[in-house]
Amino acid sequence: MTYTPSRRSTNNTLAVRGLHYHVRTWESASARDVGRPPLVLLHGWMDVSASFQFVVDALHTERHIIAPDWRGFGPTEWPGTDTYWFPDYLADLDAILDQLLPEHPQIDLLGHSMGGNVAMLYAGVRPERVRRLINLEGFGLPDSRAEQAPKRYAQWLDELKQPAELRSYESLDAVAERLRKNNPLLRPEFAEWLAPHWARQDAQGRWAILGDPAHKRANPVLYRKEEVLACWRRITAPTLWVEGDRTDVSKWWGDRYPRSDFESRLAVVPQLQRHVLSPAGHMLHHDQPEALAELIDAHLNAP
Repeated sequence: MTYTPSRRSTNNTLAVRGLHYHVRTWESASARDVGRPPLVLLHGWMDVSASFQFVVDALHTERHIIAPDWRGFGPTEWPGTDTYWFPDYLADLDAILDQLLPEHPQIDLLGHSMGGNVAMLYAGVRPERVRRLINLEGFGLPDSRAEQAPKRYAQWLDELKQPAELRSYESLDAVAERLRKNNPLLRPEFAEWLAPHWARQDAQGRWAILGDPAHKRANPVLYRKEEVLACWRRITAPTLWVEGDRTDVSKWWGDRYPRSDFESRLAVVPQLQRHVLSPAGHMLHHDQPEALAELIDAHLNAP
């Protein structure tokens, strides 16, 4: 069985802060005619913009949608750096909106995982720019303490001495198998469709993941929860939080980031609605695209 998208996307390349940036667009003349704000989709770490295809197809309300591939992911150019800096994602998003949507004073913004963290920060830094906000499991990171800095810097310096690598695969079937191993809820036809968007054949005939291995390196800049919350408190857009019932953050961070800490963070968001999808894990836009699309439609169409 092969998945066939019901909405075709177009590929665009922009010059963004010195990089050739790939942006996927699902055009909709009717959405523009009735004045619906554009919907911007931000993918997560080690993912690609094509990952949103299944949700886009399931939306009942037609919208003009754009989804960039972050620097160092998908077809977007790698900056040639040995370390990635989180503020660059905010600056890239700001530049993309200035280029593609200058005539729209407000957008609707959705982010998954890392993209959810970018979306939340951006909505607090540029509150006037975001009409509606959706965060799909963008939990953030455990808080840090100043005394952790020496060890983190040392870890970063040590990692810089070693080449960063990602595994390659012998075939697209092997890539699809890897996707399903990562997420047992992923439908076989979804995995088959995603595989050529998630990997590219190299000169040796193997399939390499479309992600810069440098993304794997530790970041020497500590995550400061209070700085993040200062941004979250400034969000004015009605915000939808969605998570999967099978997501267990303790598998990522153990007891360094208890659920109670996250709940206290969400509590600072001024206008918040929450939903849990079942059965769904971290890749809930793959696991439950139809149910998620209903939530998105309802949130974006609310008065």
